[in-house]
Amino acid sequence: MTSPAKQAATVVFAFLASVGFLMVNVVDPYSGATASASYEPVDRFGGQQAQEIDVDGDYAVAVASEGYLVEKYVEPEPEPEPDPSSAGWAPPAVVPDPGSAQAYAAGAVAARGWGGGEFDCLVALWNKESGWRVNAMNPSSGAYGIPQALPGSKMATAGADWATNAATQIEWGLGYISGRYGTPCGAWAHSQSVGWY
Repeated sequence: MTSPAKQAATVVFAFLASVGFLMVNVVDPYSGATASASYEPVDRFGGQQAQEIDVDGDYAVAVASEGYLVEKYVEPEPEPEPDPSSAGWAPPAVVPDPGSAQAYAAGAVAARGWGGGEFDCLVALWNKESGWRVNAMNPSSGAYGIPQALPGSKMATAGADWATNAATQIEWGLGYISGRYGTPCGAWAHSQSVGWY
């Protein structure tokens, strides 16, 4: 036989369970009665039907009724270097040293096998273009640096410090001159005839 305390506990539990089930139906009458004739399912996903699964080697899976969409991860494009011609970019605060830049350029010109006359042409060309200032910027075109690269971010091919390092700018500029005009005197002649190089 069961004790009176166990009987009382069973009665209290049965009463509380009945009240709980009754309250659930009062608060949300459709929570447990999905088979009811009056039940209307809520369209939470814009009328999409059951599952749509497309695995075509690209790993695309769509489970429309649940709102899931799985797509192949695509690596985002790296952010581009700042472009001096774009709004908001300003030359970095550096102190130009034209004398040191020219001294470096003299060695770089000689290393390419060009003579003193070629160095003289380079001095004249970059005096005109930038005054040998590492942070020279043309406000109308956005050309930047000692060689006045357009855009300045092109010089990143010679080094990440293209915006502040005279040696990086000079190496890029000499490569540009060599590829386009052959020598500094070729670039200087072009600049004298049309106003730019």
